[in-house]
Amino acid sequence: MTAGESSNLDVLVLWDVLQTLLIPIWPKDRTTVNGTPIGDAWPLSTLRTGTASYSPDDVAGSIQPFHKLTQWLTYSLMVPFQRVLGLQWINAESLTALAEYRNGGLFVDLGVLALKKEALGRGLEASGGDLPLFEAGDDVIVEWRAMTLVLIDILYSKIQSRMGDGVHLTMAQLLEAGTWKSGREIAARLRPHTKSSPILIKSDGTVF
Repeated sequence: MTAGESSNLDVLVLWDVLQTLLIPIWPKDRTTVNGTPIGDAWPLSTLRTGTASYSPDDVAGSIQPFHKLTQWLTYSLMVPFQRVLGLQWINAESLTALAEYRNGGLFVDLGVLALKKEALGRGLEASGGDLPLFEAGDDVIVEWRAMTLVLIDILYSKIQSRMGDGVHLTMAQLLEAGTWKSGREIAARLRPHTKSSPILIKSDGTVF
């Protein structure tokens, strides 16, 4: 690095690069805008509720984005740049929590979130077992994942407020050592034979 060059790296630039490279590999039958697949982002009916100007052709206006796998990769790539190369990241707070089954399962297993009776019945019928099963694009799953992000934000704020002076917990640290680990441990305790999430997602492996 030459004199005068900044030692800061921009997460938003890394994000643009990863999205550009990875969006084309997503299944073509997923959510599209103007014929272009947009990855881990899903239509959600509640986003259309109360929107008088909504048109069935306005798909983009009712999409809930997650991009969990890409964000996970972004969090992971940030570490060696910082620890090995000694570079710092800016705009890291632009990344969100991860809407995946361990984080989301934690809130269901703790009773913070619960399926409505109709949804639970439909999910149990689909699975034929003890745990409800839904397609990845089902409103139930999209809402569950969205609420997971909201709840982790609230939890993150509460934990940060209790940290000592000069101590800062990153979102990545909360996810890895907090919600993800806790979700895994409570799943193992409640369902020792499978250790699965309390809600199952019928997926091709790109959403979990």
